[in-house]
Amino acid sequence: MRSIDLVVAAPHVLTMEGEGVGYRADSALAVDRGRIVALGPTEEILGAYAPERLIRRPRTLLMPGFVDAHCHMELSVLRGLAQDTGHWMMYGLNPFKGSVSPRDRLWGFRLGVLEALAAGTTTLGNYDDLMHQEAALVEEMGLRGNLTQLVREMPERVYAPGELYRFDEAYGRRDLENLLDLFDRWDGRGDGRIRILFGPMGPDFLGEALLGEVREQALRRGTRVHLHVAQGDRETEQMLLRYGKRTIPWLQERGYLDEHLIAVHLTDATEEETRLVARSGASMVLCSNSIGIIDGVVPPARTFLEAGGVVGLGSDQAPGNNNHNMFNEMKLTALFHKIRHQDPEAMPAWKVLRMATVEGARAVGLGDRVGSLEEGKRGDFILVDLQAPTMMPLFVRPMRNLVPNLVYAARGNEVCLVAVDGRVLYEDGAFLTLDAEEVREEVLRLADPIGEASEETFRSVRGTNFRFMEEGKL
Repeated sequence: MRSIDLVVAAPHVLTMEGEGVGYRADSALAVDRGRIVALGPTEEILGAYAPERLIRRPRTLLMPGFVDAHCHMELSVLRGLAQDTGHWMMYGLNPFKGSVSPRDRLWGFRLGVLEALAAGTTTLGNYDDLMHQEAALVEEMGLRGNLTQLVREMPERVYAPGELYRFDEAYGRRDLENLLDLFDRWDGRGDGRIRILFGPMGPDFLGEALLGEVREQALRRGTRVHLHVAQGDRETEQMLLRYGKRTIPWLQERGYLDEHLIAVHLTDATEEETRLVARSGASMVLCSNSIGIIDGVVPPARTFLEAGGVVGLGSDQAPGNNNHNMFNEMKLTALFHKIRHQDPEAMPAWKVLRMATVEGARAVGLGDRVGSLEEGKRGDFILVDLQAPTMMPLFVRPMRNLVPNLVYAARGNEVCLVAVDGRVLYEDGAFLTLDAEEVREEVLRLADPIGEASEETFRSVRGTNFRFMEEGKL
């Protein structure tokens, strides 16, 4: 028998192999040195391997961990402060964001990780400008980080609707230099768990020259560009004011649409623009809950899929989405598309489960490493408790209800174990690589100082939530 690190066995397994969910019964996964070395019938695997640890739980489901393809977890420190308002970025988020220190944001990042990890997320697609510190935290906590360093030329402040953003070239140059240093220091660290993407914030947040230079530098280094694209009518207005063109045709003219681009949101994209991006080879990341709350829009993911594109799911940020829970993201993606298209078959559960796992991995360039349970891939997996009320009863014939229950009933607290590279990070409510109590205590202390520092701007902007406060509705 071959000695290896780990065998995990379960009565039900979703491998996500092939075109469906790759269901197997009574199977086991063998993991050694972070890599899946075999997957097969439980007794066959146990007869071939002698694991240092055997995880064998009855009444559980084994499946790949979730890929959160796009998120801003540091903003978890502002959860619940920017919903239900028009002009979300300027009137909802920015009155508070300017009062959050780098230290506050790092505690917010830890808070987002607590929530995401407990709900089965193993790959974080975080997008921020504190990436040196966040990369160090990802390495320490044992997660997989597909991390994006933000680049922008627009200094942060509150802009009025219709006001053209002002660019500061030195501001953008500093961001780019920080990005290149980050890539050199962190790409490939953590036994390959950390990957650095290049993140121009959006075509409206930096000038044409810097946007082109970021792409050129990314291609030289063999990484991808992670870009907010057609993020909303605010972005479209800025592009029309500055260039006289909508975002996607403008990007196409500059050679930006190709397989190196991860296009996030497409909130304000037309059907034809959506097909143009999909046919270019670029991937799409869909953040259904966030865009639903922020803009009241269902981005055109079905059109993107029908045009042959690959779509992943992201949780975005807590002041918009209000959570980092991929179960929630799957459910709302399916639900919103059924409503938008007035068709109960428009976005079935199996499809959104693939978007949260194997298709999400492909969308961000990790399809050869994670997203499915296959020999040669990394050992990123979760166990789901099938005795949780939301997963009961369990039917296996004439139809299996595992996938519908995961998408439409589960809330995330059904996850009982999470592992990355075969290393268990969360088990039965316990976080094994970070101090959950310390995170909670620190975040609780932040609210009053941030609120006090934000009050003057919040009152001067006089947005929708200011009015709700005056009327006693919050």
